[in-house]
Amino acid sequence: MTNEIFDTAAILVVLAAFFSYINHRLLRLPPSIGLMLSGLVASLVVLAVGALAFDNISVLRQNVQGAVESVHLPELLMHGMLSFLLFAGALHMNLDDLLAEKVPILSLATAGVLISTAIIGCGSYWLFQLAGITIALPYCLVFGALISPTDPIAVLGIMKTAGAPKRLEVKVAGESLFNDGIGIVVFSVLLATAVGSDPEQMNLVSIAGMFLTEVVGGVGLGLVAGLAVYQAMKTVDEPNLEMLLSLALVMGITAIAFALHTSAPLACVVAGLFIGNHGRRFAMSDRVTEALDLFWSFTDHTLNSILFLFLGLEVWVLTYEPRSLSAVALMIPLTLLGRLVCVWIPVRLLRRRYDLVPGTVSILTWGGLRGGISVALALSLPPFEGRDAVLTATYGIVVFSILVQGLTVGSVIRRVGGGAGTPSDLHTQ
Repeated sequence: MTNEIFDTAAILVVLAAFFSYINHRLLRLPPSIGLMLSGLVASLVVLAVGALAFDNISVLRQNVQGAVESVHLPELLMHGMLSFLLFAGALHMNLDDLLAEKVPILSLATAGVLISTAIIGCGSYWLFQLAGITIALPYCLVFGALISPTDPIAVLGIMKTAGAPKRLEVKVAGESLFNDGIGIVVFSVLLATAVGSDPEQMNLVSIAGMFLTEVVGGVGLGLVAGLAVYQAMKTVDEPNLEMLLSLALVMGITAIAFALHTSAPLACVVAGLFIGNHGRRFAMSDRVTEALDLFWSFTDHTLNSILFLFLGLEVWVLTYEPRSLSAVALMIPLTLLGRLVCVWIPVRLLRRRYDLVPGTVSILTWGGLRGGISVALALSLPPFEGRDAVLTATYGIVVFSILVQGLTVGSVIRRVGGGAGTPSDLHTQ
């Protein structure tokens, strides 16, 4: 078993390094896009060669599919990689910038997710039927919940190179860092309802309790653990030791959060913001700051490479029924519509406090990318009628989001007048 885990990890790292080199030298795409495209193209080539070389490719498909499924993405991402990636992303975000945009960020990360879940959930119920697929409304709402949060891993990687104004980039990145907490809570509640949990237990009190445990508990854990490591960092000036302390912080938070049933991702975001801002100013020398940034930049790049490569390889675990493929074509516009509405409503409600510059809604809509979190949540769904269609639709939306939206978001920013160097999209009065 240990050898199998090592062999799988070795294959993923080797492939990630190889395709990263090809992308850097030839494709020159943003790393996350280049890796996912490489994995997707490689998978499709293998499928095509198999179809040409064999009358029956079931053996080939079974072997490769088994290898891909052996790396259980929900556990790989939600119970490990996500904590490291979110900590690395939060470590390099300016807390003052986030606080300056706290109202738009919190509005998009909470009300926006709920609005999008309702629109996509109800709309998909009708569109799945239009495609000839019967899925119960509760599971359609679950689909709406898992596809609504923007993915912090995808957004943070791509928005850095998109040329967005600083304050707009902060809004998109800040929303993506925090909205997975509410998104996962909404997903959990709706899934518990869909699978037949006791309806009497799923009342407002239980939902509020779940939310407080996940969100407030996660924030509290991140603050307490971050403060403890910060105090330790103040007493030393040794780069290797302080890198080890930061690594222990992320791994310790993750283990404790799962034991306490709180949000490990949210705790890591809070801890990352604390160490990256307060710790950087008062507990680190210049050489420690440089070493810590280099260590977490390497960790972020390596894990991102593996994750997006693996997302490309996930094409092997999908079903390719015509009905499912037609559902993908229907769900992509619905998802964009849900994103548009969930952005437009909070912005309109905030217009009395903020001046809206043309293009804000378009950029926030097109820049709200979906990624690995949505795929991981979809793969974690229990069996039900239409599960394969939900998984295929989720994967299709993620591929479109990263490859199409990710490659064109810079053009959208320039086209609507929100390019670098232009006035901020929202100006506090």
